[in-house]
Parts: sequence; structure tokens; C-alpha cells
Amino acid sequence: MSIPGVSGKYGVMNSQPATTPQGQGPSGKLVALIVALALCVVGLAVVLVIVLMSRKPMTGLEERLPGMDRLTSAGGSAEDLSAISKGKLIKGDGALSTLPGFWPRFRGPNGDNIATDAVAIATQWNDKMPAKLWSVDLGEGYAGAAVRDGRVYILDYDQAKLADALRCLSLADGKEFWRFAYPVKTKRNHGMSRTVPTVTDKYVISLGPKCHVICLKADTGEFVWGIDLVKDFNAEIPQWYAGQCPLVDGDRVILAPGGDALMIAVDIATGKVLWRTPNPRDWKMTHSSIVPMEFGGKKMFVYCGSGGVAGYSADEGALLWETPDWVISIATVPSPIAVGDGKIFLSGGYNAGCMMLQLKEAGGKFAVEKIFRLDAKEFGATQQTPVLYQGNIYGIRPDGQLACLSLAGKILWTSGSAAKFGLGPLLIADGKILAMNDDGLLTLAEATPAKYNFVTKARVLNGHDSWAPMALAGGRLLARDLTQLVCLDITGAKP
Repeated sequence: MSIPGVSGKYGVMNSQPATTPQGQGPSGKLVALIVALALCVVGLAVVLVIVLMSRKPMTGLEERLPGMDRLTSAGGSAEDLSAISKGKLIKGDGALSTLPGFWPRFRGPNGDNIATDAVAIATQWNDKMPAKLWSVDLGEGYAGAAVRDGRVYILDYDQAKLADALRCLSLADGKEFWRFAYPVKTKRNHGMSRTVPTVTDKYVISLGPKCHVICLKADTGEFVWGIDLVKDFNAEIPQWYAGQCPLVDGDRVILAPGGDALMIAVDIATGKVLWRTPNPRDWKMTHSSIVPMEFGGKKMFVYCGSGGVAGYSADEGALLWETPDWVISIATVPSPIAVGDGKIFLSGGYNAGCMMLQLKEAGGKFAVEKIFRLDAKEFGATQQTPVLYQGNIYGIRPDGQLACLSLAGKILWTSGSAAKFGLGPLLIADGKILAMNDDGLLTLAEATPAKYNFVTKARVLNGHDSWAPMALAGGRLLARDLTQLVCLDITGAKP
């Protein structure tokens, strides 16, 4: 193929000889060359102007928050973690509160859902009791509150702005001190938010619906560090979003991503990953939370993953024992209960029932045996982890009844078909069970193995899906339905 006017290394590519226009000598050639170059420069300038004028102006420039260089210690960067890196701290007008009360994490001060406050609960309720002290509107979800130093912490979802928002409210009146929000598109799937933050004297840590972990200063909300478990560890977001609540063990945050690391320990002050547990069987993250326990002179973390239940050394995350005998096909939600003497109680929904395990130790090696297993008709728990109290287990069975189970696996009593609680939460305080049903009806009953002893009840929420874990701090009960958080006085101190 020939291209007119081009000659090259590999032969003549134009059959016509080159000619020089008449009257154009060497100086004329130079002038023509200069003119041609000038025209080229002008043409390029015009093209550049057109391109610049057609571009959209830059948007979305954000002020860099302190600590954003510590977004992850697993190799990511602000650009990789687009959600957390776009986080904003928004200040409110909340006033400091000196109210007592301590419920700093999922299932309370000791992780057992038993209140430690020496507060007497009023036993005569009516349409004005328990008194509603304040309420706050929330995005759809089931995330519960944590309380410390007069502050209430709750992980919300801002449906208008499509953002997770860790909010800090005053225990006194519900007014907001601050919120830290980062953009995450989360579709409605039985609500969005699920988890309870964990708060220490310095930090508050939350795990969002799509597995974004953030650590903030508890008093000011200032960003400290963040990790995206999906990007950094190839975690798989559970079917109904993340339900695992962060565990703080001393100066470490313990998380179970699944994916590339079944469990990790993170330095609470820096976000540095201290150790990670291999995941050769590819266990996935579940809705269950990690529980610490000690046995045989060894501290361990117990976790119900997608492939079973296992215990890992608290020192370096090494696997100590595991069993595939506890697998729930649809969703593993309740957390394990460390009963004592190496016993671990497991419960679940979707026909899982319940099971009691026994650890055994010899020569530094651990084994696990099954003591008993009951089917779902006898005892189980679809959503709420049961409560171990004074040698017996209290929980809401899959049929909605409140039940008491002995540690030998014997049903001691049930509340009966006339007193059902659906998927609602429960806790124990002042020797009494506080149990909520799906529609905001709160029931008070005696926490005794003798029989189901109903005390009183009152409607405290007007919405539906009142499934969030409750918190009790200084006689103030924090409960929520799908879209509203309320603070109730259950002592009768308020009119």
C-alpha cells in the first residue's frame, strides 16, 4: 500500500518525484517552515482551550481529618477506603451530663446482659410508667445503644444522605454531641444498622453494616483509625449485613472478618494489626459476636463462624480447638455463652435448637465434647442471645415464648402461648427479666427457676420490629423499634 508524499527506509513510497515550487529558494523554505510551525502551535492552543472549557469543574474536595493516614494497617490508603476517607465529624449542641450508668458494649458491662447498677425497678406500671424521658428518630435498623460517662453511642444509618453515622447523644435529654458519618450505599434489607458500639474511657469503636470499622475519640468524636474488612481481608458481608459487635480486650480490638483472616487483633490506639488467624477452611463472618473465656489456664476467644465453633488463643490468635457440630444453614445470630468450668452454651434459630459443649485440656492441648443437644421445640434462640443468671439460662425460644433452662438441659418453665415475645430482646436487672415483644410491649417478670412469674407490662414503643438489644444505665432503659430510640425511667423516680 502506498501513502502519497511519504518516503521511507524501506523504498520509495511515492511514484512522483519531489518538486520545488518556482521561485522558492532555501530562504523561502525556511519561512514556510516557520509559518507551518506557528500554525501548529495556534491549532494546539485552540484545541486545549476547547478541552478545558468542556470539562466539568472539580467537586467533592474534602478537608482531611486528623488520623486519616491511619485508615488501615493492612496496606490500604485513603483512596482505597473511599467510604471512611470521606467521613465527616459534625458537632451538635448536646450538653455534658453527669448522670450515672454504665453499659459500654453489647450485652452490658460484663457481656452477660445483666445490669450491675444497684437500682430498684418499679413493679407497678401504667400508661405513664415507665416514663418516657426523651426520644430520637433513627434510620431503619436494629442497632442498640452503649452508654458511658453520661453519653449514649449508637450506630445509625442516614437514609437521606446514604451514610453510616456513629452518633453521640446526651443521656440526660438525647441531644446530640456529635456524629461521625461516612457515605455507604446500603439497601433496605430488614433495616440497615445492626451492631452495638464498644466504648472505653478513651475510644469508641463501631462495625458498620458493610463491615467498615472505625475508632473515634469517645469524648470529641475525632477520627483515630479505620479498617474496611471487605477490602483489607476479603470479608464477605453477611446476608442481612454485619451483626458482629466489636470486642475490646484491654488495649486490643478483636474482630472476626472471615475471608483472609478468621480473627484479628488490632491495637486500639493505632489500628495496627497485631496478629491474624489463618482461615484454611474459609469460614465466613456470621452475625454472632466473639466471646472471651478462660479454661485450663488459657485465655481464649470463642466464635461461631459459618463452618462451626472454635476457640483461639488470646495471646497470638492460634487455633486451640474447633468443632463442625454447630452449623446453622441460614444465619448464625446468637453469641456463645461461657457457662464456667469449660462449658459453652450455644443456641440458634432455623431449627438449630441448642447445645452444651464441654472443653477438656491435657498437656496444653484442648478437645471438645457435646454434653447435650435439644431441638428447637424445646429450646433455641433465633435472634437474641439467652442470659445465664444464677445457674440457669433464660431466653426467648423460636416459638416466641420466654423459657428457663437448667444447665443440665431441662426445661424448667415457659411463659405460655399467651405471653410471646417474637424476636424481641431481654436483659436481667434487680432480679427481674425485662423482655420486649416485636411491637414495643415491655414485660417485667421474676428471674426465678421456680415458675414464670409475671409482674407487669406496658407499651413503651409505638413502632414495630422492636428487636434491638436494650441497654440499662442508672435506671434509664434505652430501647428502640425500627425507627425510634427512647429513654425510659424504670425506677418510678420520674412522674
